[in-house]
Amino acid sequence: MAVQPIRLFGDPVLRKPAIEVVDFDKELHKLVADLTDTMLDAPGAGLAAPQIGVSLRVFTWYVDGQVGHLINPDLTLSEETQDGGEGCLSLPDITFDCRRALSVVAKGFNMHGEPVTIEGSELLARAIQHETDHLDGILFIDRLDEAARKAAMKEIRESEWFGLEKPTVKISPHATNGFGF
Repeated sequence: MAVQPIRLFGDPVLRKPAIEVVDFDKELHKLVADLTDTMLDAPGAGLAAPQIGVSLRVFTWYVDGQVGHLINPDLTLSEETQDGGEGCLSLPDITFDCRRALSVVAKGFNMHGEPVTIEGSELLARAIQHETDHLDGILFIDRLDEAARKAAMKEIRESEWFGLEKPTVKISPHATNGFGF
């Protein structure tokens, strides 16, 4: 469909919990297509709707040559963990080791409203956890230990992109259950 601008760290939409999708309509199909196009263009391993200014519980991923999406995810995480480098399209050129569950079972829906279950480990598990965090207003730097988080914030403040633009929050065309956001 169309590549959309990616919201950067500091945009309030990235810190706001996204609302559950209730309408599985053509606008949702367009959102999934826009997320996929934007993620592949970036390129990235995943992209959540808030990262393009839409506060809905939708994300896409591209891992090991496979493209997918998930709506209204509910995760079950393994107790076994993994440490690995993690970055974010909303924090360009910032990468830090982050601890995540080694594997995940993610239940949710596809864009047609059909229930789906995604099971993944390693990079797919990391991507699903990272994108689900975005839907809860959490960034990967929030999961770092104190020393790494301070180092990440220093890199962010020194980056060329930090503070360059003050984006506006896009209003979702989807039903918001009367809460106005």
